[in-house]
Order: sequence, then structure tokens, then C-alpha cells
Amino acid sequence: MAEVLSKTNLFSSSHHGRRAGLSSAFPKKSCNYKPPSSVRWFQPLKLKSHAVRSSSLSSSDFHGRRLVIHANRTIPKRFQPPIYAQTGIRFGKAHKWWEKGLQSNMKEVTSAEDLVDSLLNAGDKLVVVEFFSPGCGGCRALHPKICQLAELNPNVQFLQVNYEEHKSMCYSLNVHVLPFFRFYRGSHGRLCSFSCTNATIKKFKDALSKHTPDRCSLGPTKGLEEKELLALSANKDLSFNYTTKPVQPVVIPAQEAIIAETSPSHLNPVPLDLPARPSKSTQDSKEKPLVSAGR
Repeated sequence: MAEVLSKTNLFSSSHHGRRAGLSSAFPKKSCNYKPPSSVRWFQPLKLKSHAVRSSSLSSSDFHGRRLVIHANRTIPKRFQPPIYAQTGIRFGKAHKWWEKGLQSNMKEVTSAEDLVDSLLNAGDKLVVVEFFSPGCGGCRALHPKICQLAELNPNVQFLQVNYEEHKSMCYSLNVHVLPFFRFYRGSHGRLCSFSCTNATIKKFKDALSKHTPDRCSLGPTKGLEEKELLALSANKDLSFNYTTKPVQPVVIPAQEAIIAETSPSHLNPVPLDLPARPSKSTQDSKEKPLVSAGR
């Protein structure tokens, strides 16, 4: 459009030069010379071109909406510049880098309660908790490899915790280095915790290969430690409630026999089958003859 307008200006300026030459060729008495009607419209064309250019610069508020350009009907169609405009442009929503390449076994944690429930509902499955930040360059560089490892290990649950959205929760869990990882499994609870980058990804792969094999857990799923749960419940910024469970003693079968022997029910005297003791009257009757016989 700008190229066409510039050509129009050059053409109009050349017309003015030709007009000046014509005026110099004729004597002064012929100063009332009027150009032909075919040339008379160039002056308004110049004014119109400046008006169109200024209006297009001042009203350029195109922000993803449909572009509509109206033709100037005052200019003959043969001199109107061609219009090359792509209409119906639509811009899609830009995805965040931590949302790209996610697998079905990857989930972003929304709250402290969601984190606790996800660990408890995992059962004997290995759970990897990743703490990251959108502004962390190491987290962004490591994200594609974590997604690849999640695809290769579909039986492992990956949980993502955004540090910028859950700073208070991360502070209660003593997370101060990013990227940071924690491994949990069944009744064992936390298996290991460490920080690694793209250069030290071998540390993550070794921990994954070590704790991935199936194993049987004796007891309920532990999840977070007791002190971590208490720290989350004591945090006023979090809407998380936790009550301490009463500690039940674990009785070993060998100790049950000892407890049974020393129980109060076995300390009571057991009645024995002894001969009945004779009464006092019978004793007197027997002694009297003895006494009298001795006398």
C-alpha cells in the first residue's frame, strides 16, 4: 500500500513539473490555460492519497480482529491500488513451557491437600514429586527429559509443584533449591530427595532405576512424614487440617506369650483337690478317748 502511494506521489509531482513547463511555453496573455479534463483529477488524487495515508497510520488498531478495508470510491477503479490482506486471522493461546509434552502419568499439584491425597492414593506405586519455578532456567531445560522419562516409565506417578504458586507450602516442606525432586513409595514413605540439573540428569536416572522395581509394602501408605504434616497444618497460609493419630504399640508374636503368662488372670490361686479338713467336734471326740486311755 505504501509503495503504491509513493508511486502516486511521484506521478503527481511529475505532473506539476510538466504543468510548469507548459505555463512557461505560453505567453503571459495565455495564463488562463486550463489543462484537459483527463489531467484535472490528479490534484485531488494527491490530497486523497495523503488523507488515506494519515488515516491509516492514526487508526491502526489491529489486534487480532478481522481486517476490513473500504475502497475509495472517489478514485477511478483503474487507479485504485490492489489490496492484499489476509482476513480471518486467529491467534491461538500460547502454551506454557511446563505444560508442553506432558504425559498421562504427570499431574500438577493444586494445593497441600491435593499433594497429601495423591501420595496416599498411590499405594505401592513409585511417586516422584518435582518442585519447579517458571523463571528457573535449569527447570526449563530439564523439563523435556523428565517428560521422556515419564513416557518410558508409565507405572511411575510424576507430581509437579509450582514454586511460584505454592511458596508457603514449599517453605513448610523445606524446599529451598530448584529444581528439586523427592521419591515416595508405599509404607516406606520418602525414599530419597536431591536436586539435579540437565548436566547431572544421571542422578535422577539412577534413582529412578533403583526404586522402580516392584516391591511389597508391609503396612499402609505413609506419604509425607509426620513432622511435614504438622508443619503444613500449622501454616496459616494453607487451608490444611491434620490431627495426630494415636500411636498403637506393635506386638510381636513372641511377646504375646510373655504377656499372656504375666497377665493378672493367671496370677489368681488355682483350687487344688485336697482332702477335707475334719471339723472340731470330730476332733474332740477322737481326742477324748485318747486322753482318757492315756490316763
